[in-house]
Formats: sequence, C-alpha cells, structure tokens
Amino acid sequence: MSKIKLSLKGLDCAHCAGKIENIVSEFKEVKSCTLNFAFKLLIVEYSDLNEEEMINKIKETVNKLEPNVVVEKYSMSGGKNNPRTESGHGNSNKIKLSLKGLDCAHCAGKIENIVSEFDEVKSCTLNFSFKLLIVEYSGLNEEKMINKIKESVNKLEPNVVVEKYSMTSGNDMQRSDSGHGCKDGCCTGHEHGHSHKEDEKKENKFMNRILENIQLIVGIFIYIVGIFLGEKSNISIYFFIISYLLVGYKVIGIAVKNIFKGNFFDENFLMTIATLGAFAVGQYPEGVAVMVFYEIGEMFQSYAVNKSRKSISSLMDIKAEYANLFENGNITKVSPEEVKIDQIILVKPGERVPLDGEIIEGNTSVDTSALTGESIPMEKKVGEELLAGSINITGTIKIRVKSEFEESTVARILELVQNASSKKAKTEKFITKFSRYYTPVVVFSAIALAVIPSLILPDANIRQWISRALIFLVVSCPCALVISVPLGLFAGIGSASKKGILVKGGNYLEILKDLDAVVFDKTGTLTEGVFRVTKIESFDEFKKEQVLQYAAACEKFSNHPIGKSIVDEYKLSKQKDIDEIEVTNHKEISGMGISGDIEGNNVLVGNFKLMKENNIKVNEIESLGTIVYVAVNNIFKGYITISDKIKKDSKEAIEALKEIGVKKVVMLTGDNKKVGEAVGKELGLDEVHSELLPVNKVEKLENIIESKEVNRVAFIGDGINDAPVLARADLGVAMGGIGSDAAIEAADVVLMKDNPLALKEAILLARKTNKILWQNIIFSLGVKFLVLLMAVFGLANMWEAVFADVGVTLIAVLNSMRALK
Repeated sequence: MSKIKLSLKGLDCAHCAGKIENIVSEFKEVKSCTLNFAFKLLIVEYSDLNEEEMINKIKETVNKLEPNVVVEKYSMSGGKNNPRTESGHGNSNKIKLSLKGLDCAHCAGKIENIVSEFDEVKSCTLNFSFKLLIVEYSGLNEEKMINKIKESVNKLEPNVVVEKYSMTSGNDMQRSDSGHGCKDGCCTGHEHGHSHKEDEKKENKFMNRILENIQLIVGIFIYIVGIFLGEKSNISIYFFIISYLLVGYKVIGIAVKNIFKGNFFDENFLMTIATLGAFAVGQYPEGVAVMVFYEIGEMFQSYAVNKSRKSISSLMDIKAEYANLFENGNITKVSPEEVKIDQIILVKPGERVPLDGEIIEGNTSVDTSALTGESIPMEKKVGEELLAGSINITGTIKIRVKSEFEESTVARILELVQNASSKKAKTEKFITKFSRYYTPVVVFSAIALAVIPSLILPDANIRQWISRALIFLVVSCPCALVISVPLGLFAGIGSASKKGILVKGGNYLEILKDLDAVVFDKTGTLTEGVFRVTKIESFDEFKKEQVLQYAAACEKFSNHPIGKSIVDEYKLSKQKDIDEIEVTNHKEISGMGISGDIEGNNVLVGNFKLMKENNIKVNEIESLGTIVYVAVNNIFKGYITISDKIKKDSKEAIEALKEIGVKKVVMLTGDNKKVGEAVGKELGLDEVHSELLPVNKVEKLENIIESKEVNRVAFIGDGINDAPVLARADLGVAMGGIGSDAAIEAADVVLMKDNPLALKEAILLARKTNKILWQNIIFSLGVKFLVLLMAVFGLANMWEAVFADVGVTLIAVLNSMRALK
C-alpha cells in the first residue's frame, strides 16, 4: 500500500472537489481518498500501480472535470501542515498578516479566495477570529507579496489595515512600540503591559464610534419627526430622505463601489436595492425603518462578533510580552523572540514564563493551567524544566533557555490554534457551498415574485408584489450562517485549548463527536511510563552486578523508559562510572533490543525475540513485569525485571468512554503478552494485542478500522514509535504536551495534560459544539424560509425581514459563544 499527496492548484469549486474525490475513490487501485478543499490537497492511498502511473491517472480525471486545475505532487514545508507544490525551484515562504478592522465574515471569505488565486501563492488561510491571514508563497520577496495582498484587500475593504503580524499575548492586537515594553515603567509587576500609542488609538476609535452613533441618532430623530408629521405631508418626505441618507450613507456608498467591481450579491447592494425599492413604491417610512433597524442590528452584531472573537483570543493569552534577560549582573527587559539558547532569564512572582528552559536558581510553584488545564499549582526546583506559558507564583527564579521562542511550547500551541481554521469541518464546508447558491437563488426568486404574478394574476397589484419581492432581498443574505458556524467551531477549539486539549481543526472536532472505538498505546498512555527495576537474576559464574552493568552499558545511549530505568538502577548501585565502560559496535535492533561489544565480549540486551533470533538457549520467563534478557557471547547470563505503574485515572477513563457510547476500547503494546493481558484485565479493556512492533501496530489498527463493528477509530499514543499509527487512525491523539515532536506532529488532537480522562472531555465538548452549530443552521434557515414563505402570501413585512437577517445573525452568534463554556 502506497500513499501520495497531490496539490490541486486552481481548484475553486467545492462541488467539483466532491466529484473528484468520489471518482478517484472509485478507482479499483485506490483504498482511500480524501480531498481537503481548504488546502486543495488530495490524499490517496493505493496499490497495484507505481507513483507516476497513479498521478497520471488522477491528472486525467481531474482535467476532464476541471481543465484549468494543475495537479502537482505535494511535499510538507517546514514540518507544518501547510501544503506546498513541488515546482522544482526555490522554497516556499510563509507570512502572517494582521487584518485590522475586518469585521465581515463574508468579506473575509472573499479575501481568502482572491489571495489563494495569486500565481505565487501555495496556500492561504484567513482565521476570521484572529483577523489573521496566513499565506505560503514563492516567486516574490516579502515586501512585494505584502503590497500585492494589501492592494487586493483595499479593493474589497478600504478600511481594513493590513500589517505584518507578530504574536502579542496570543491575540491579534499588534504592539505599536519596539517590543520592549513601556519606557515609563507602567508595565512593571505583570506582563499585561500596553503602549501609550495603543491608548491613543483606543481613544480615537472610541471617538469615531461616538461620531458614527451621533449620526445614527440624528437620523433616527429626523425619522421620528417625519413620522410625527404624517405620511401624507409633503414635508415629511424630505425628512424621510434626509434620515435615510444620514443612516444609510455608508451602506449606499459601499454598494455603489461594489457595483463597479461587479459584485451584485453582497448585503450592502441588496439592502440598498430593497430600501430604494420601498421608496419607489411610496413606502417611505418602511424604507427608512429597514435601513435604521439594519444599521442598529449591524452595530449589535459587530459588537457581538468582536466580543466573541476577543473571548476566543483571550483563551490564547498565554504568551509573555517580555523576558527579563540576565547578563553580567544586569536585567534587561526584551522581547521573548530576542532571547537565544543558553541565555539566562529571570522570572519574578506573578510573571508568565516567556521561554522553555531549566531552573538554575531558586524554587517556586507554577500555574500550568493555560497549557494543561490543570488548576493545581506544581512545585518546581533547580534542575527541573519549565515550559513557556506557565505563570510563576511564589519565588523568583533564574532559567537557562533551552529553545528559542519559535520552537517553544507556547509558540507551538499558538501555531496549532491559529492554523486550526484551515482544516474546515464538513458542516463548515456545507455552509460555504450553500451560501454560494442561496443568495443568487433568493435574489432571482425576488425578481420572479415581482414580475410573474403581475403578468399572470388578474387584477394583480404590481406595487404589492414588488413590496413582497423587496422582503426577499432583505432576507437573502446568509450572514447568520457564514459568521456563526466558523465562529462556533473556533469557539469549541478555543474552549478545548483552555482545558489543555489542542484540536488542530474543525474537521477533527467532527470526528471526535462520532468516535465509537478508541485504541490506546500502553506505555506512557495508560501507564505512567516510569519504570523501575524490581528484580535482577544471574546464572552460571555471572553475578547480579555484572548483569546490571552490561545491561546499563548497552542502554546508556537509549531514550526508552526501560533503558533509562536500567541506567538509573546502575547509578544507584554505586559501581564503576557508566561513562568509563566502553561499548563498541553499538547497534539498536528495532523492536528487540541492543547489541554491543564490552571488554571483548559480545553482549545482547533485549526481549525474548532477540534471544530467539540469535539462537540463544533460554526459556521464556513468566512475569508481570517487562523482562530484559542479557546474553554474553551467545550464552544467556541473566535477566532484569522492570515494572511500570498504571495511571490512577486510566480505569476511570476507560469506564467514562464506555459510558458516553464508545463501543470498543483496545490496547496495543510491544510488551509481553502476560503483562499486556494483566493490564487489560485490570482496566476492563475489550481487546489487548501484545508483543507488537511499530509496523504490527499499524496492521492491527487497520484491521480494527476495516471491521464492520466500528465507524470512527482514534489511536492515543505518546512516543515517536506511535507516529505511524497516529497518522493512520481516523483521529490521532498525542498524549502530553512535552511528548515526542513526531507524535505531536502526526496527531490531530494533543492532550496537554498527561491524562487519558481528557479524551472524554474532548468528545463531550465536540458533541456540544456540533449541537450548537446545527441549532444555528436549523434556526437560521428555518426563520429565513418562514419569512420568505410569509412574504409570498403577503403575511410578512419589512420589520420581520430585517429580523430574519440581522436579528437571526445576532442570536446565532450569541448561541455560538456557548461553546466557550
């Protein structure tokens, strides 16, 4: 079985993407096929053809459906999940831009689509919640790329400011100073500082809002005067016109600009046509009222959306704004990005740890809740590691930096969350596709409603049918869905991150809610992974000390918990310094153990399979622990028993998963059968598969996936050997935020707190989020279709139409925010 990833450059039609996915899936050589429309990425698993033949067959199919789509082989760029086509020249560059003032979700989608079409752009994702545009490109320098994007954004949204993005407290607020904090000392005591320039901007923004609202208030007052004068008064018409212009000048202005750009289906154009139409048929009060309530609704909607985005962004407020660099006895406040590896930083009580490192002076307790969701403070002392994003609670400490900011834990978390919106859920894709057709269909229905009844029905009142058609135009904007669904998904992802559960995309939230089988790795996942030597046995003339010494010497280069436990036990025995024992021809044998030469003797240290492979005479030893066999010159000399401990929450986690509807819970382990079965029995697992090599784990997982008993399967592991299995599962879950980078990269969900019980929390949160999304979809479409139906029979007026537009949007946005709780 082979796997290939192809970039489909120029693929813009979601419907055609679905066709491509379906047709390729039907190839007899294809086992599985997935098309990520957001990334234009086709992932195919196949057999019986070589790679070139498979690519050509796919190209032929794609070109029949979409002649302008370019199919190219895809390769990962920088270890991230952003696709990049292999054009054979240069490397892709990546840039993040902050789009200040972007408040329209519909316009955000347009910007994303337009930038994606640039010839130089490999991938483009616009995170509406963070107002963050992430672009991967080649063929242009950074300045030219930014200018090209600015030009396109300004055509669509002239008031949006495009600036290069930098992380500040985990949200989209850009700092206007040099990044070194306030010079007047107003930031001391805590990292949540601010610049005076930002204060000035906030004051200006506040004044602008007041001026805008004054204009709206004046317009409403003049409208009330017009109503008081009465509709039949000729003077009242002038009051209505003045009121209309004061209230709706922005909407009309944007509509006129968009007409010249060929954009006839945005809500500004539709509202302008609807209200001018009301004026044309003599409904002056109704026309002004629609614009007034539309503006009021937009104001509240904008406030709700911005409030929601700030709530989501605040969940990611985990980056320290500055670091106290300690050099030559002096402390300098600098940006975390400026600190290099092995430099010393000082962290005072109440400050957030800016970078990953090791404590070299001082003891303290730290709050890691922002990273793991664990509210209980952890005690930390000299020699222990501290992760960026933690908050120092008690003592002042000095830390030696172990990684630069871009590679720190906090940067990785922010990167995962920011990129989460690029992996769109099926629900979100459905809404994107639906909104493309909904507005044009309703607009043309409005035209038909205005014209056809007037031609067909006897004594038809054309003004009456035009009035009904205008209601259709007001209801035709799909904002409630376009805004609330992505916002709800991101709220769910943000809420999960606050609880120490990192979900890499909305699509993984959807898979989480449907899980009916969970497959666990054993060591470090269900067990603590903290091994200790419990027994040493020796045979012939060999002593126990020699068995331990030879085993420790071979394992001293190993990162495996079992190897480390043997080395730790040897150090406690106070024998010869382990570094003085020379080991030559050292070799790791995957899934079996280690071989090496010590003092002229060939030594084998590993499991029973290693002994059997080398024809060493030994009976398999029965024990509840892990047995490490030691052979010297092909003669069995002794063994070491190593025991692991089941995590205190593992049993509860298994029971909890079954309670919420997971049908099957399985464990895969490389440990011996007896140990595996003992752990399985104690935890109440449905199946246990032992003595598995990494490749065997993949095979076992595939058997479970292909069985008809279950639909969605998750695999949970923590080690580098688990990466292939994590990638193969429907949902890969990595345990522990400081686990293997390979495991975290391959996983779709990361549980920052090393607790399997967090999976239940993740599943329940995913189900809650999905429920909220469908509440919004059903409510929004239900109200809109009801008002449209009422309009046909003359039972709806403009007030109800405005509610079906901005009122429904406001309610849907507020409902989406329940996912944060």
